[in-house]
Amino acid sequence: MNDHDSLAASFEEHRPHLRAVAYRMLGSLSEAEDAVQEGWLRLSRADVSAVGNLGGWLTTVVGRICLDMLRTRKSRREEPLGEFSLPEPIVSRADGVDPEHEALLSDSVGIALLVVLDTLNPIERLAFVLHDMFGVSFEEIAPIVDRTIDATRQLSSRSRRRVQSAPTKPDPDLGRQRRVVDAFFAAAREGDFDRLVSILDPNIVLRVDGPIGRLVGAETVASRAAMFASGDRVAVPVLVNGVAGMLATLDGKPVSLMAFTVVGGKVAAIDALSDPARLAALDLSSLDA
Repeated sequence: MNDHDSLAASFEEHRPHLRAVAYRMLGSLSEAEDAVQEGWLRLSRADVSAVGNLGGWLTTVVGRICLDMLRTRKSRREEPLGEFSLPEPIVSRADGVDPEHEALLSDSVGIALLVVLDTLNPIERLAFVLHDMFGVSFEEIAPIVDRTIDATRQLSSRSRRRVQSAPTKPDPDLGRQRRVVDAFFAAAREGDFDRLVSILDPNIVLRVDGPIGRLVGAETVASRAAMFASGDRVAVPVLVNGVAGMLATLDGKPVSLMAFTVVGGKVAAIDALSDPARLAALDLSSLDA
C-alpha cells in the first residue's frame, strides 16, 4: 500500500465521525457530504507527516469548511424573510435507527436540536458543536473563529444557554414517546380538543416549513388538529432523527413528516415538513427494509 492509499484508508476510518460533525454544523446530509469530501481534498494536498492526531486535525479542517459554508448560506439568505425551513431530517423505521445513520444521530441529535442550532450565528454554532458535542478544546477552536481563547469560551457558553433553554432533549424511552404521540393522533382524529390540549406542553412550539412558520401554546397548536388528522391520509409511524415521528402518505406518496419532542409525558415540540419537493427528496429506503 502506497502513502496515498494509506492516507485514504485512514480518512475512511474517520469519515463517520466527520459526517457527524458536518451534519450537526450544517443540518443537511448533502452539504455534510460535500464538506467531508472537501476535507479529503485538503488532506490529500497537505503535508501531515508531523500531525500527531489525524482525527483531531480533520475535525478542525471540516469544522472550518462548514463555517465557511454557513457564512455563505447566511449571505445568500436562501429562505424568504419570515419563512421557516426545517433542517434535513433522517427518517428510519419505527423499530430502530438505520445502522448507517447511528453515528450521525448519536448524542440525541433530534430535529429540535438542529432547529435551535440554526438560530445560532456560524461561529457560535461552531464553538458549541466542536466543544460541547465533540470535546475539541477552546485552544483548537479559537484560531478557526479568529477569537481569543476566553472569547471562544464565551461563544460556547452563550450557545449552550440557548440550547438548554429550548426543549431539545426528548424522553429517552422510545416506547413512552410513541404512546404520547399515538394519544396525540387519537385525540386529533376524534376532534377532542380538551384531551389534545392535555397531551401538549403549555408552551409547546409547532414549527412548520414555509410561511406557517412557528406557533406557540397548547391551545393554538390544538386548534390546528385538522392538519394532523386528515381522514384520507395513511399515518406511518417512523423515527425522525431518532425520535418518535409520523409520516403521512396519500396514494403511497409522502405528504407530510412530523417529528415529536416528548418531554415529561407531554409533547413539547412538533417539527413538520410538508414541502413536496423536499419530501420527494427524502431517503425513505430504510422503511422498506
